[in-house]
Amino acid sequence: MTGKVFVDLAISLDGYSAGPDAGPDNPIGTNGPGLHNWMYEQAAFIGGHGDEGGLTGPDNDLILEKINRAGAFILGRRMFDEGEVHWGDPSPFDGPVFVLTNSPREPWKRKNNTFYFVTDGIESALAKARAAAGDKDVQISGGADTVRQYLDAGLIDDMELHIAPVLLGAGNRLFEGIAPGLRELTPTRVQDSPYGVVHLRYDLPR
Repeated sequence: MTGKVFVDLAISLDGYSAGPDAGPDNPIGTNGPGLHNWMYEQAAFIGGHGDEGGLTGPDNDLILEKINRAGAFILGRRMFDEGEVHWGDPSPFDGPVFVLTNSPREPWKRKNNTFYFVTDGIESALAKARAAAGDKDVQISGGADTVRQYLDAGLIDDMELHIAPVLLGAGNRLFEGIAPGLRELTPTRVQDSPYGVVHLRYDLPR
């Protein structure tokens, strides 16, 4: 059985998934790391970076759920360029990653996975990711422009948004410029947190 396609992103209360002036020297943009404050002390996040310790509980469970369901990942080239100079080896992705790009490049091999560069569009990248994921799910990991492309194409099954209690005021707004038209999402989970973040999960029409 083919797995699902999902999104799991933190956004600010005013809808930004990254702050302004994002780039390799300023990943997630100015003040953007504050979107993820709820994650940094969680055991699953710390373990994913090769360290031990951290908190357990409902927030940690959400991170583990995401880790366990993803068998392959899709990124935009700008997100990859921001991360390449900071991601170590092993990388933060425990599975093959398919990077959308207009510029061909040889695969980037890490100890725990390989990054493949796809030049023939979002559906080709998804087909490759599905084949690599097997019966697990494919995560559209970002950035916002990549998520919008898959959203407009009707290729996302469900979306988890972590609404952080911060206002960025500028940057890359997740839903800016999506194709017009009413798309009714079905809420399937609402979960609060002692960190002030609200976790919202939706099923999307296909």
